[in-house]
Amino acid sequence: MSTLIHPKTITVDGLSIRYAEGGQDGPDAILMSPWPESVYAFEPAWPHLAAAAHLVAIDPPGFGGSDYRQTLMNPKAMGHFILNVADALDLENPHIVGPDIGTSSVLFAAAADQDRFRSIVIGSGGAAVPLDVTGVLKEWIEAPDLEPYRQIGGRKIVEIALGTIAGYTPSDEIREDYMSCYEGDRFADTIPYAQSYREYLPELAKLLSGIEIPVRIVAGADGYKRCAPPDHIASKAAAERVGGKDDQESR
Repeated sequence: MSTLIHPKTITVDGLSIRYAEGGQDGPDAILMSPWPESVYAFEPAWPHLAAAAHLVAIDPPGFGGSDYRQTLMNPKAMGHFILNVADALDLENPHIVGPDIGTSSVLFAAAADQDRFRSIVIGSGGAAVPLDVTGVLKEWIEAPDLEPYRQIGGRKIVEIALGTIAGYTPSDEIREDYMSCYEGDRFADTIPYAQSYREYLPELAKLLSGIEIPVRIVAGADGYKRCAPPDHIASKAAAERVGGKDDQESR
């Protein structure tokens, strides 16, 4: 397994939450793992980030190696849970990085507690209305029945999804972690989170103008833009509504 990232668990609101720490005694930085990966997704960037900050990578509840709770399968509830995790880990004023599913939940968290985060980095996730997503994410959001995904099994779905990631090949051990975290019905059980965008993103849109925290939008020039176009995220979810500093970077 990774020589850089060493997961452990903490109990928050009765759930076992997997996280990993590293880095210096400098400012705290929360890293929310993307879907369908885990805290190990940050391995390529870990040495660079750890040189400048105290890192805390977290698998959100229901994702990666953390316990599942159905009531947290929407970005608003997840945003409030992020604040609870920060409390449990004594992270008073951290930076926070929330790619993918973390984009909307981190923005909900910031709207709920304006003074909590030093800065926000988001991207490659749905955060604006009207909802504009493509590819498999669109299929998952619009799926009328999750049984086909249960029949395929989470391990196979994650294996296919990992094949779409450009520019990085995780080790066999890390791939196994991703697949084992979502095997069986576990992946299908997380799809309602993305399906909840239709209900919760209009509510988030009304809150964005009140966020004064510096915000950076990071979106790949290729890859995930096929699911959540970066121009859509940047222009509608941040540049038009979020009051803090924001920009878009292509990688």
